[in-house]
Amino acid sequence: MPNLKSAKKRMRQSEKSYERNVQVRTRVKSARRAMMEALEGKDAESAEKAFRTYCSVLDSAAKKGVITKNTAVRRKTNAANGVRKLASV
Repeated sequence: MPNLKSAKKRMRQSEKSYERNVQVRTRVKSARRAMMEALEGKDAESAEKAFRTYCSVLDSAAKKGVITKNTAVRRKTNAANGVRKLASV
């Protein structure tokens, strides 16, 4: 347990940011799951829509600092490859 006033405040801030980060990470996972289901369903139109949503969620997570920019770019690239592969079939 912190003794200093600043340490107590930092602990409160840390708890709040943890809760926000969990929400963002959950949003990323849900968007990814929706996109993967669309890819497995072999529906190019819904996969494209889910891909756009996934990219948007990843960008906002990177902007908030929950994930790094390079992680967001890598995940978007992998998702785009999946959508591109589905469209070519």
